[in-house]
Amino acid sequence: MATERIILGIDPGTNNMGLGIICVKGSNVEVLTMDVLKLSKLTNHELKLKKIFETTLRVIDTYHPDELAIESPFFGKNVQSMLKLGRAQGVAIAAALYRDVPVFEYSPRKIKQSITGKGSASKEQLASLVMQLLSIKEVPELLDITDALGVALCHYFQNKKIAKSEETSYTGWKAFLSQNPDRIK
Repeated sequence: MATERIILGIDPGTNNMGLGIICVKGSNVEVLTMDVLKLSKLTNHELKLKKIFETTLRVIDTYHPDELAIESPFFGKNVQSMLKLGRAQGVAIAAALYRDVPVFEYSPRKIKQSITGKGSASKEQLASLVMQLLSIKEVPELLDITDALGVALCHYFQNKKIAKSEETSYTGWKAFLSQNPDRIK
């Protein structure tokens, strides 16, 4: 029997924050929703952080994700930009923790490696493969959306391996039954 898992992927940003939610049923993965939070019209950084927190809470309350996968900030030359990005990420993480949603963080390189097989892939290459894997027909308005879906997919791929190895790690019937009490009739 397939269990359902809902994964919220976030590509944090202070101008655009990508949001993508996938639903996993067995080996079937489908997009529940994808969107971008546009923050460029807000001039006050604190108001942007508040909007990120409120939006993340609203999405969690609407879709009830089992896990949040979020892209970690990458080191760049502009320290101020990195600090702002880190705050945006932190606020989204705080919202998830506030709702008791487990958080998993992935580097941009890890996400690209997981989806494309190449850690140095371009955003366009990532977007193309994400769209192909999730059967998305229309190109999203912004790449932040496919980045967010890429984070969610990366998390699914990472944990798919773990779940599979746990299923086959039984040492006998006693171990199987103790780990699967719902299968006893």
